[in-house]
Amino acid sequence: ASSYQRMGLGPHRGRLNIQSGIGDGDLYDGAWCAQYKDRHQWLEVDAIHLTLFTGVILQGRNSIWSWDWVHTYKVQLSNDSVSWETCMNGTEEAIFEGNQNPETPVLGLLPVPTAARFLRINPQTWYVNGTVCLRAEILGCRVDGRLQDEANAEEPGSEDALDFRQHNYKEMRKLMKAVTEKCPDITRIYTIGKSYLGLKLYVMEISDNPGKHELGEPEFRYVAGMHGNEALGRELVLNLMQYLCREYKKGNQRIVRLVTETRIHLLPSMNPDGYEEAYEKGSELAGWAEGRYNFEGIDLNHNFPDLNNIMWDTQEMAADKSKVPNHYIPIPEYYTQEDCLKNAIVAPVTRAVINWMQDIPFVLSANLHGGELVVTYPYDCTRDWAPQEDTPTADNAFFRWLATVYASTNLVMSNPNRRICHYEDFQAHNNIINGGAWHTVPGSMNDFSYLHNNCFEVTVELSCDKFPHVSELPIEWENNKESLLIYMEQVHRGIKGVVRDKTTKQGIEDAIVRVEDHEHDIRSAADGDYWRLLNPGDYKVMVWAQGYYPSMRRCRVGREPHATICDFGLTKTPTQRLNEIQTKGGKIPQDLQLRLRALRLRMLRASTKVLNQRRERLQRARRAWSSGGQRAFSTRR
Repeated sequence: ASSYQRMGLGPHRGRLNIQSGIGDGDLYDGAWCAQYKDRHQWLEVDAIHLTLFTGVILQGRNSIWSWDWVHTYKVQLSNDSVSWETCMNGTEEAIFEGNQNPETPVLGLLPVPTAARFLRINPQTWYVNGTVCLRAEILGCRVDGRLQDEANAEEPGSEDALDFRQHNYKEMRKLMKAVTEKCPDITRIYTIGKSYLGLKLYVMEISDNPGKHELGEPEFRYVAGMHGNEALGRELVLNLMQYLCREYKKGNQRIVRLVTETRIHLLPSMNPDGYEEAYEKGSELAGWAEGRYNFEGIDLNHNFPDLNNIMWDTQEMAADKSKVPNHYIPIPEYYTQEDCLKNAIVAPVTRAVINWMQDIPFVLSANLHGGELVVTYPYDCTRDWAPQEDTPTADNAFFRWLATVYASTNLVMSNPNRRICHYEDFQAHNNIINGGAWHTVPGSMNDFSYLHNNCFEVTVELSCDKFPHVSELPIEWENNKESLLIYMEQVHRGIKGVVRDKTTKQGIEDAIVRVEDHEHDIRSAADGDYWRLLNPGDYKVMVWAQGYYPSMRRCRVGREPHATICDFGLTKTPTQRLNEIQTKGGKIPQDLQLRLRALRLRMLRASTKVLNQRRERLQRARRAWSSGGQRAFSTRR
């Protein structure tokens, strides 16, 4: 650049959509800003190769303290960075329209596409109360004498023949249908609801027995597109559908094992209304926030019931914190009322996803976002509304493992030489961070999944750019392919089993499974099967259900990604058996009569013992009072 005010406003900060740090004057401010306010300032881009330049996209400065943007500018071109020619509009120097606010990207197309290596943006006018500041993206294509095969060999990409493009709603449906037609035996498309504008929320199930929950087989999900303008997750999920189908048909043993041992659910677009809005603007012009919210203006990542504070408030008021539920925390009544839906407090897609979670016993999930390179894990919401505070769950060690699995296998996150996206260096944390330690998010899907269901869920921020250009999709697939696969395989860690009635062998629904020293319980599914994600180690596991005696056993978890089988058989209490017989109008068996009689005798002995102990304490208190009263009377005399 011609000049810059300080390092935090240097030319390297002039990237389109770059976000600033919170402090005014920090090293990571939100634009390039010239030191001087005159028409001799410029920002220069070296394309490295001869390039056919076609346009410039401009933004103002991203800042919560300052308003700065460029109203008009000229474009200059050069092949040697010494001699410059101003872009012409006929016989006059072209003046390009810039910005009227800091955030909306504005496209300026060159009157004639021009080949050069260097391009300069030369501001002419700017916001009257501001200074010369801008963020920019340059449009163009490399031109030289290379053969096409040589050009393709130098360009990073993918060997997987997948449909690498941005898919709108109709194209997404066509792609999903094409996948099911290629792999009808392992795929199924279903819908879980509709958006505010009536677009269906399509899910693809991939399993060797689609449409049915198989006993002992864990349920997994990927959710993308919660923020409609964060488009990379949507395309990666669509790529994953194609890849799993193709590799299963090829006989790839890793994929065959994954499909046959896991029931996989893929939701590529949770916010289709927002995506369509961003898609219409396109990759560069959608900006940082357009399409983020749903049609009603709701941020879906803050739209789930805040169960964290309900649990924490109850714990603070409880005399015995151990009796406060730490799982399956019910949704508050106000949230389920129709007024919340009518007044745009709860989005239709949020309700649809909650119903989906309640219908299927998900074990593991990831929520795919964009705009950073980091994996975050619960809790997302901090205690006492602190803006930033590490807020771990009872399963913090396993959540850190899950986050590390994805981050360490992601080719960009794990690259020590990569640049930071905006202003935070997540490499200092190995590219993982507790959600609350980053910034508090009350009502997040991750926290709700953990506290209302059995499901562990993390958020993956996939790339610095929320809406990458279509040319970047192949390399982004390669960056994330192994991460997407190995993360799914983590659903097979820990322990699993079936909780059954010891007599009838029928599965017991809603049996509570507690691991010693882990203050987060889970429950068995409708067939009695359960899954408890755990790191390697030896665990004492307790299981109980209403009307049954509790049971305990020790379970060892190994380092291999295969869950340890820990089944439980529970015995009904005599009272429960009696209630069931009386409900049916049956005759009470003699053995049950004897057990009930013995139970009543034990209860009678126990109550008699308690009463006797109370009488003894009362008599001792009376004797002590009588003795003390006589001594007091003697002293007064």
